[in-house]
Amino acid sequence: MSFRSDRTSALTTREISFKIDANHHPRPAANPTPEKSLFVTSWARNLDEVREAQALRQAVFGVEMGATLRTLVPGLDADIFDDFCEHLLVREVATNTVIGTYRVLTPTQAKRIGGTYTDEEFDLTRLRDLRSQMVEVGRSCVHPAYRNGGVILALWRALTQFMRSNGLHIMIGCGTIPLRVTALPNEPFGGHIAASVWAHVASSHMAPIAHRVIPRTPLPLDNFEVDPSIQPPALINAYLRMGAKVMGPPAWDADFNAADLPLILNLNELAPRYRRLFSS
Repeated sequence: MSFRSDRTSALTTREISFKIDANHHPRPAANPTPEKSLFVTSWARNLDEVREAQALRQAVFGVEMGATLRTLVPGLDADIFDDFCEHLLVREVATNTVIGTYRVLTPTQAKRIGGTYTDEEFDLTRLRDLRSQMVEVGRSCVHPAYRNGGVILALWRALTQFMRSNGLHIMIGCGTIPLRVTALPNEPFGGHIAASVWAHVASSHMAPIAHRVIPRTPLPLDNFEVDPSIQPPALINAYLRMGAKVMGPPAWDADFNAADLPLILNLNELAPRYRRLFSS
């Protein structure tokens, strides 16, 4: 994977406060943001820092989840989208180790690569009028020793600040439900989980018809029993509490052997509790 010097936003970004130029390329303002002196958020400034994020992703997705990663760099989770994305990092202050990450594909960069990762799984035709304001987030993961909420809060806070500072308000991505047992502790898995979650959200959390999408490889939901007592996994539930909507039924991601639920979040409709939390 090359790391092009013309990606000003990725190479010069230092911390989480951003301004935007006329071409929607993010520019940073130095503003380090420690999280209770334990964590600090920043954006990858060079290839070495991107590699740190990719190494964490490999450990979580490749080892813990057992995903088949079609990587460009052996031993890392690296794909063709990485060179076009901004990479958000959370480091432990004491060790300077990357313990959490998100990758973010801005509208300008999505246009340059010809689409989003989500486009590969879903027909997003109905979102065409949103693309100029639409940020795709993905490859979110946290080191297993730090999954207590603080790291994901740091990621979300930095992400929402990034979007607001750059005049962007639509976020899309996928909530993943493993279809096989993984090394992730207490992670629910199986087609019946995905079918039950879909039945739950389809009755209460659907996006408007104008923002519905179609999976390119639908999960065969009719093959699985629905259990009304099953609730969405914790991360998907968190997105829904924030105000995210589900854009359609899940797709089957063969590489991850998982069901991917397409989600959309309008920051202008963020639940008040989270608006206060992310601005503090």
